[in-house]
Amino acid sequence: MAVAVKLPTVLRSHADGQASVSVEGATIGDVFADLVGRFPGLRANLLADDGGLHKFVNVYVNDDDIRYLDQLETKLADGDEITILPAVAGGA
Repeated sequence: MAVAVKLPTVLRSHADGQASVSVEGATIGDVFADLVGRFPGLRANLLADDGGLHKFVNVYVNDDDIRYLDQLETKLADGDEITILPAVAGGA
């Protein structure tokens, strides 16, 4: 099934400058596998070394945070919209 992934400006350089990418997948994990397969530079921004969701990225499916759903196993429906937002951290 096709879903749209919205990428923030900071990640677009890893996806040929695209603001939105149409990908296939039944779960967020499937979508990330498709994204990383097409755009390997996104891997470090999306996934931790153990293959789980990177702790400094927020992912939403139709405005619902996947951390409160089933994380990478969150099921998707055709036409869902996924938004990826890297967390902003730091300071003195």
